[in-house]
Amino acid sequence: MKKLFLILSAGFLLVTGCNKSASKADDVQAIDETTTPVQRQCSADDVLQEQMRQDPALRQRMNDIEDFTKRVTENPGAYRLVNGVIEIPVVFNVLYKTTAQNVSLTQLQSQIDVLNEDFAATNADYNSTSTYNSVKSGNIGIRFVLDAVNRRSTTKTSWSTNDAMKKSAQGIAPTSPTTKLNIWVCNMGGGILGYAQFPGGSSATDGVVLDDNATGRTGTAAAPFNKGRTATHEVGHWMNLRHIWGDATCGNDQVGDTPTHNTANYGCPAAGHKSTCTGTPIEMTMNYMDYTDDACMYMFSLGQKSRMLATFAAGGPRNSFAQP
Repeated sequence: MKKLFLILSAGFLLVTGCNKSASKADDVQAIDETTTPVQRQCSADDVLQEQMRQDPALRQRMNDIEDFTKRVTENPGAYRLVNGVIEIPVVFNVLYKTTAQNVSLTQLQSQIDVLNEDFAATNADYNSTSTYNSVKSGNIGIRFVLDAVNRRSTTKTSWSTNDAMKKSAQGIAPTSPTTKLNIWVCNMGGGILGYAQFPGGSSATDGVVLDDNATGRTGTAAAPFNKGRTATHEVGHWMNLRHIWGDATCGNDQVGDTPTHNTANYGCPAAGHKSTCTGTPIEMTMNYMDYTDDACMYMFSLGQKSRMLATFAAGGPRNSFAQP
């Protein structure tokens, strides 16, 4: 069992960017290219360092959130959610240069449908594994509702991870970010599939960013990221989940019932794939917080469920979303 501990290093990313190619962006502030999706890969340490440079108090806020999360998960009866089911309004902010990038309402609704299936464990592939039946999360108790769609035509070819799409000068500013989940849909450069902001960051940049080719399961969504799981992965980060390998070799994802992974997994690993870490456990490659293809990730764990719900508990960093 992995023990929770406070965040003491920059390895825990405040903003997580998922790449659609194997190469890491050399300069996250100045990417202006497009890449055909190949595999997931996060390369957002530069973003985290810059955010900590601009906001020195960020590290302490994240430590405080981690401490709160530990108390809630160890004694959940001492906290309660305001709602039985947390309903999260979603605002899509679509930025496009071409007609294809101006993704349809049908495509956006398909993304809402995927989120609701994945977070309620009603996805058709939920029972595809027997290895981890005892720790599968089941219904997490979170429902997503399409609240609004904002669109803006731009002359920008592609976007980087510097949050420019979230600013009114070039993009679209977030709508009520303390009570609504903002999701920006745009053409990401540098092979990036998307990224999310963890609890603790500025409300002015809070939310999730998705590449238009990794949004929903219809329209411009392109294989192997055409089942809407990029959003499931990123919303997991938005709810304070870490990558399952802890962003380090045999790292810690702060969850007790996920096996220790030596690193990220890509594509669709064979059943029974084992970690090289102590004990050589069978890795949970089908977990939404790994890097496998959309078709091969289909579950959260009970520990991850507890961690996500802790963010909405009274006193939690996203409690404002749990109000009636």
